[in-house]
Amino acid sequence: RQPLSPCVIGERLCSTEEATAGSGTYTRHGFIFSSLAGCLERKNEDNELPVVSVVRDSESQLLPNVGAVVTCKVCSINSRFAKVHILYVGSTPLKSTFRGTIRREDIRATEKDKVEVYKSFRPSDIVLAKVISLGDAQSNYLLSTAENELGVVVARSEAGVQMVPISWCEMQCPRTHTKEFRKVARVQPQFLQT
Repeated sequence: RQPLSPCVIGERLCSTEEATAGSGTYTRHGFIFSSLAGCLERKNEDNELPVVSVVRDSESQLLPNVGAVVTCKVCSINSRFAKVHILYVGSTPLKSTFRGTIRREDIRATEKDKVEVYKSFRPSDIVLAKVISLGDAQSNYLLSTAENELGVVVARSEAGVQMVPISWCEMQCPRTHTKEFRKVARVQPQFLQT
C-alpha cells in the first residue's frame, strides 16, 4: 500500500495498462479517472495489475443530519431566534462551519409562548442542540434545544469568567456572583468534551 494522495473529481489517475479501476473511479479512452474527490489508493493483488480506487475523506463529508446532536456557538440573537455556527456533530469536529438557527418556539418544550431568546442564549455561548430540519434557502440548519439535555453548556459572564449552572434557567458568575438567565443543558456524560 502506498501513502494516500488527494485527488479531485475527473482527475486522470493512470492508464488502464498500469492498473485496474476500483471503487470511486471510471475508465474512458484507456485511462482511469477519479469519480469523486478523496484520496487515491493503490492495492497490489498477487502478480496482477494494482487496483486503483478513490476513497472519500469521511471527515470532510460529515454533515449534520436530522436528529443529530450538535455543538454550536451562538453568533447573534434577536427576539425571534438565535443564529449559531455548528462546530461539532456528536464528538466529531467539522472542517467547515455550518450555520444554524434556533427559533424561539424550539428553545423549550413547555411554555413556548413565554420564551425570550435573550433569556436563553447570549452571543459566544456554547450550546448543545438537535438538528430538526435541513433549513431554508440560506442553507441554515434548524436546531432545537427543547429537551432537558440540550441548551447552554458553556457561557461566560460579563466579567469573562466561565459561569456555573445553578438551575435549569440560570447560571452564575463564580467571581461576581451575578446571575444570568440561560436555557441550561442538563449535560449527559457522553457529550462532555475533555
